Amino acid sequence: MPPPSAVAADWPGRRRGLPADGTGAVAGWGRRLLALLIDWVLSLFAVAAFLGSDVWTGRGTAQWAPLVVFAFEVWILTTLVGGSAGQLVVGVRVRRTSREPLDIFRALLRTLLICLVIPPLVYNPDQQGLHDLAVDSIALRR
Repeated sequence: MPPPSAVAADWPGRRRGLPADGTGAVAGWGRRLLALLIDWVLSLFAVAAFLGSDVWTGRGTAQWAPLVVFAFEVWILTTLVGGSAGQLVVGVRVRRTSREPLDIFRALLRTLLICLVIPPLVYNPDQQGLHDLAVDSIALRR
């Protein structure tokens, strides 16, 4: 039998009994980055609709408004439907490792950690960032 480190390295999620690909597999980085880009662009457009062109120059309240809108959108949609708007578009869902949906507090903590930028960049072999590990969640393909 191969050592546990070799087994875990076969594909993300194998040690958790997740498939290598298809529905229920760990979502890849491409999907996640595209979802993040979609969410950020939607946040920018939402802020621009209310604050005007200041959002593109980063002056005044428009400097932080996209981050606030982004955080609110990710938090609420992750709580209600299991993923942000971008994640829904690209076919990613966020669940606890027990496959249950995230409750409102876990989704809030996960979102706040994402907004800090660094936690998602530090991850384990199952591609769970520190933000996922903190709330016992994992991003899966729909």
